[in-house]
Amino acid sequence: MLTVKNILEDKGVTVWTTTSEAKVFDALKTMADKGVGALVVVDKGKIAGLLSERDYARKVVLHGKTSPKTPVREIMTSPVFCVKFMTTAQECMALMTEKHIRHLPVVEEDKLVGLVSIGDVVKSVISEHQITINHLQDYIVGKYL
Repeated sequence: MLTVKNILEDKGVTVWTTTSEAKVFDALKTMADKGVGALVVVDKGKIAGLLSERDYARKVVLHGKTSPKTPVREIMTSPVFCVKFMTTAQECMALMTEKHIRHLPVVEEDKLVGLVSIGDVVKSVISEHQITINHLQDYIVGKYL
């Protein structure tokens, strides 16, 4: 069964962050420059929240705010659900489904060590299922006899 550690070995462990005091506009620019849909909000070395494109879409213009003036803390999602290296892809998918979230920071020994998205998790589950299908097909046609 695939774990978060396996997903990160394939994806990489780079995590882009911002602070709760940063302006939303600057955080959005970072997301666009890095090609990511979310940033982990870190204050004084601790995870304070998560800022996603969804947060921006739902909490800025619709509430009469402007991104150059609004601090990240006003629209970030908090508290944040986190996972560990040994969390399985299925456990991530269940948590994401239950909590209606798309990103999970990965924490080991109170340190941010990665970030997995729903896309990362789905990709890993599909890959794992394809391997199983291939093995079953090989077994059926007698490749292992």
